[in-house]
Amino acid sequence: MKRATYVISSSFLILSLAFTSCGPGKKLVASRVHVSNLQMDSTTTHGQLNECNQQVSNLNADKSSLQNQKATLQDQNASVYKDLKNLSTTSEMTIADQATRLKNLQNIIQSQKDILSKLKNSISDALMKYKTDELSVSIKDGSVYVSLQEKLLFKSGSDVVDPVGVAALRSLALVLNSTKDINVLIEGHTDNIPIKTMLFKDNWDLSTARATAIVRILTKDNGFDSRRITSSGRSEFRPLNPNDTSVGRAANRRTEVILSPDLNELYKMLNQ
Repeated sequence: MKRATYVISSSFLILSLAFTSCGPGKKLVASRVHVSNLQMDSTTTHGQLNECNQQVSNLNADKSSLQNQKATLQDQNASVYKDLKNLSTTSEMTIADQATRLKNLQNIIQSQKDILSKLKNSISDALMKYKTDELSVSIKDGSVYVSLQEKLLFKSGSDVVDPVGVAALRSLALVLNSTKDINVLIEGHTDNIPIKTMLFKDNWDLSTARATAIVRILTKDNGFDSRRITSSGRSEFRPLNPNDTSVGRAANRRTEVILSPDLNELYKMLNQ
């Protein structure tokens, strides 16, 4: 009995010591685990803090960059505004200048139209005694055309002006001499019937010779300014009517006195 009691007591003592020795070990392990977790949390927190600091630094850098860009844009906008303002002022001046120039051109053109209209009326009045099948006066392409038929000026195949034609040219010269700033072109025209004589090799010769004969009468005999007149021959190549009838050919055998305004002033205005 005593032995059994001793065994039981010993067993309780051993178990008691075992439990007593195990208690502090678990707490230590738990503490160490807790410390390890805290260290991990601290490391994570430090990492997140570093990331936040980096983000703040990046945001500050972006803010500084945006401020610089804003300042640059403000400078650029100010420069563009200044340029636009200057351009607007220049454009307004240019538009005003162009308006003045256009008005001056219109005045010159209208003045020339008035001169031509007055000149046509004056020539028509001076030559009114001649028949319509002998001459005609018209305005075409900005010029006054005085068309003198062959029957009024020349015999067939000749460049000698008949006395009736000389009288008509004298009346024309009186009007031309009283008109300033007018240039005169004399054009000779023929039909398409070939000509070949001792004086004229072809219709080119004949048309040019007739134009030159009229130039001499207007300048040498009637004092028109030789610097303002030109003669030319068109031969058969500018017909008014087909050459397949005698009436058509007669209309084509003509000499035209073309009166054009002096355009020097207009050219000067356009080149400014």
